[in-house]
Amino acid sequence: MFSAIVIDKPGGDPKGPQTVELQQLDDGALPEGDVTIDVAYSTLNFKDALAITGSSPIAKKYPMVPGIDLVGTVSESTGTEFKAGDTVVLNGWGVGEGHWGGLAQKARLKSEWLIPLPGAFSPEQAMAIGTAGYTAALCVDALVDWGVTPEQGEVLVTGATGGVGSVAIILLKKLGFSVAALTGKTSEEAYLKDLGAETIIDRAEYAEKGRPLQKERWAGVVDTAGSHTLANACAQTRYGGAVAACGLAQGFDLPVTVMPFILRGVSLLGIDSVNAPKAKRLKAWDRLAKDLDPAKLDTIAQTIGLGEAIETSKKFMSGEVKGRYIVDVNA
Repeated sequence: MFSAIVIDKPGGDPKGPQTVELQQLDDGALPEGDVTIDVAYSTLNFKDALAITGSSPIAKKYPMVPGIDLVGTVSESTGTEFKAGDTVVLNGWGVGEGHWGGLAQKARLKSEWLIPLPGAFSPEQAMAIGTAGYTAALCVDALVDWGVTPEQGEVLVTGATGGVGSVAIILLKKLGFSVAALTGKTSEEAYLKDLGAETIIDRAEYAEKGRPLQKERWAGVVDTAGSHTLANACAQTRYGGAVAACGLAQGFDLPVTVMPFILRGVSLLGIDSVNAPKAKRLKAWDRLAKDLDPAKLDTIAQTIGLGEAIETSKKFMSGEVKGRYIVDVNA
């Protein structure tokens, strides 16, 4: 038997009310896969909170174990890539949405979804990074690969106190960029400056409709918000700059005009962390291993037990969280 958070729709009506509770499950309940894992840690992300609270239809079938991240030890494998005793990391791949995820003491997954735990990090540190940090690395890789350099000017990071934003600031600072942090939590100025931000901007300045073309300021942008925030960021990006878009915390709409793109040559780079191929994942984790100071993880992360994840998800919905939440599934 093992413990797991289980989301369900009693009666099988996908439009009906959902239940969510910590349950004891038999190993026979695990889904199909060629690798069985004893989970050590998972995380709590915004997407997990949406699923657990029922605020958005994240789960694609029921019952569902949420959790888009996990790290643990292989207990059984029928494939050739991993063997019993290997420590592996999972980020994304629709786990926690269409396939049981990491908020449980055991998981069964496809080997192609897994990567070895990078030697630079402990299992707990890997989950302090999680999908949020891995996504931040994908964004930074995209900007750097596009040719954005520190000499070209400041980089804006929106949703700066969140998991993606926090790690993006650390990585960009390490690379020599001057970073501006956009946040609704301006009281967290000390936290953001400790991560490496030089300028703190109130998100209210970007939250409403702005002019289609505004004063040039940003050489690059890491955006987790979407909607008007992303539109205004694009309108302020300097000639030839790039915007890496990876989130929709404000909304999935994009009320932008073509003017930044055709008059300033601004590039909008879409960042997908869920289905990114293994080569991109390994490159992102290599960047994290090289440029992320593990000591900073203590600043951005806190650990909760599996039984606390349901209540903590409600805090995500009310904007009461910052940084990263590690879930010790055995606590």
